[in-house]
Amino acid sequence: MARTTISSLFGTSPVKPLQAHMASVQDCISEMVPFFDAVVDKDWVQARKIQTNISKLERDADKLKRQLRLHLPSSLFMPVSRRDLLEILTMQDKIANKAKDVAGLIVGRKMELPNDLGPKFKEFIKRSIDASKQAQDAINELDELVETGFKGKEVAVVQAMIKTLDEIESDTDKIQVQIREEVFKLEKELPPVDVMFLYKAIEWIGDLADLSQRVGSRLELLLAR
Repeated sequence: MARTTISSLFGTSPVKPLQAHMASVQDCISEMVPFFDAVVDKDWVQARKIQTNISKLERDADKLKRQLRLHLPSSLFMPVSRRDLLEILTMQDKIANKAKDVAGLIVGRKMELPNDLGPKFKEFIKRSIDASKQAQDAINELDELVETGFKGKEVAVVQAMIKTLDEIESDTDKIQVQIREEVFKLEKELPPVDVMFLYKAIEWIGDLADLSQRVGSRLELLLAR
């Protein structure tokens, strides 16, 4: 995906570059599954290897973002305004950035998760990635929306996707609350600094789903205009 050129994509649709960027973001965040497998197993060699790859994939997404910004025509020539596309792009970009930040924090501190919380963290990250994938699926419908003039059955299809995205994000909120409650019970047994950074990691993982939901929300605004 990093080798994709924005200029070649504009030949078919002004939204194709946005979709290409989201695909690159999804490549990045998907690496969080094997990353957390390594973290739970305390395999720091493998964790660092994957973290390095996550950083590379985030840079690949950044390259697409910069190309899109440079080649994006004025809104006068697009069915979707320049501002709307850039706002969606910003939300997508933050997903990859946050994945890089989470992996960097955990590897940098060799953050060991409490044994009982390993499975719950895996569930948390997988559901967050589900949210990002659902956002990607919705964004992939944007060219169809453009072709139909944001009317007809395609609008209902995308609205249903966004509703599912909201439900997934709600699931991540519930899992986040459960993890926080378990960490609170263990606070007295853990070094205070470790607890502080553990809460930070939990917050940032939750941000992955929140940012994905914001992609859906931006798309929903397009449907309402």
